[in-house]
Parts: sequence; C-alpha cells; structure tokens
Amino acid sequence: MRDFSRDHRWLSINTATVRRQGDLVAIIEACARHGVRAVSPWRDQVADVGLDRAVRAVRDAGLDLSGYCRGGMFVADAAHRAAARDDNRRAVDEARALGAPCLVLVVGGLPQFSRPGSAPSKKLADAHRMVEEEIAYLLDYARSAGMPLALEPLHPMYAADRACVNTMRQALDICDRLDPQRSGALGLAVDVYHVYWDFELEAQIARAGGDRLLAFHVCDWLVPTTDLLLDRGMMGDGVADIPAIRAAVEREGFDGYVEVEILSNRWWSQPMDEVIATCIARFGTAV
Repeated sequence: MRDFSRDHRWLSINTATVRRQGDLVAIIEACARHGVRAVSPWRDQVADVGLDRAVRAVRDAGLDLSGYCRGGMFVADAAHRAAARDDNRRAVDEARALGAPCLVLVVGGLPQFSRPGSAPSKKLADAHRMVEEEIAYLLDYARSAGMPLALEPLHPMYAADRACVNTMRQALDICDRLDPQRSGALGLAVDVYHVYWDFELEAQIARAGGDRLLAFHVCDWLVPTTDLLLDRGMMGDGVADIPAIRAAVEREGFDGYVEVEILSNRWWSQPMDEVIATCIARFGTAV
C-alpha cells in the first residue's frame, strides 16, 4: 500500500469538490498552486469555459486527469434515445480532447429523471436492460476513440433518479457480458461513498482485478447524513473505512490517482484554497 503521509503526488481533485468557488480555470489554477498534479473535470464546468479553453488550462498548468465526469444517463424514451446517444459520443470526444484516462459513466435511473422530457415509467427492469444496451452501443464508439469507459455503481438511494446500477457485482456482471476478453475498454470507477456499505465489497474488488479498476474516488459518509446528494463528508469525518478500501484496490494492482470527490454544501461554502488544503491534509491522514 502506498504511503501518502508525506506527499500528495497521487491526489486528484474532482472539480465538483469546489465547483461553487470558481470556474474550471480558477479551480485548475488553484490546484496547481497547491501542488496537486491531477483533476477530474465535470462536463458542465468544461462547457461553461469552453472545451478549447479547458484543454489549454489543463495543458498550461501541467496537470494530468484522473477521469472525466460524466457520460451516461442512458435511460430515455424512444423520442430522446438518439439525443442521449449523441450526447454520450460527445462526452467521449471531450474526454479524449482533454486527455482523460477514462470517461466515468453514471448510467441513469428511470427515464423521466435520466433524460427530462421522457415519458415517465416505474419499470426499473426496463431501465436495467436499456443501460446495458446503450453501454454496448457506446462501447464501440469509445473503443474507436481509445477511451475506456468506467462504469460507476451508485448507492441504492439513487436507483430511481441517478443510477440503477448500484453494486459492484451488478456493474461487473455488465462488464463481463459486454467485454468478456477484459480488453481494458470497460471497467469500474469505485467510489467509497457509494460502495463502502457493500458486504461483498472486498470480494468484488478482487473479482474486478487491476484491469477493471479504472478509477478510485474518496470522500466520507456522514452520520447523520442530512442531504442525500449534497452532504458528503471530508475524509476522516465519517464512518467509511477508506484506508481499508484503498488497500483492497491496491492489492489488485491499482496504482493511479486517488480522486477526492466531495459534493457538499458545507465545503462549497468555504474558500477554495482552504478546501484544497484540507483535502491535502486529510489525504495524508485519512486515505
């Protein structure tokens, strides 16, 4: 297991962590000031400054990317399915332009939440089928672009609106069906916030192996959690055993950036430099 206590060279900041404190360019510049070597931008933040400007900002700061957030939201009614496919191909193209090592997929839940304007449904089984069909469709395009897809299982509380893929077992079953050769084109983004509770977690991390572990995200689960979306905790403030989970992924050969992704009204209210400094400090003590 890598020793993070003395330096933060393997820290990446997911730009959602400080999204309210500045635009993407300001976030990149702040990360560079603090000696953070990698970021993972969100598509809306890239769109706000423009893709060309985002590419220049990353290049000028000398930063790597640990991923690109996000493709997916696949579930749609027939009238919106083509638009969803076009949107996901654009996400692949943006990830490639930015030099991301993978495009993170949040797959969507019921159609009315995944693609607003779609006819409402309560049939999660249909959503499961469509997710797999659409990942298979996107996989061909992503392979041609050389962009690995990182399927991110989300906590079951998001099954209806954000992601109907909720466990590593479920995500790996999809990977095994769509990429049985384990080509590196399809794998997982493992986010502590979403999977810390899973009683199969260590077994499924071992099943994934190094070739399917494409990204690793950290934050903490607070008790009580006051908002199901915007109350993630800083590492060390909650109940997730983050070092144990990191040890498990590193035993399988994961040696990439560890990405801090904190969606939190509390941390969004703090100055950007203070939040990044706290992330660095906790990276050395709680990750």
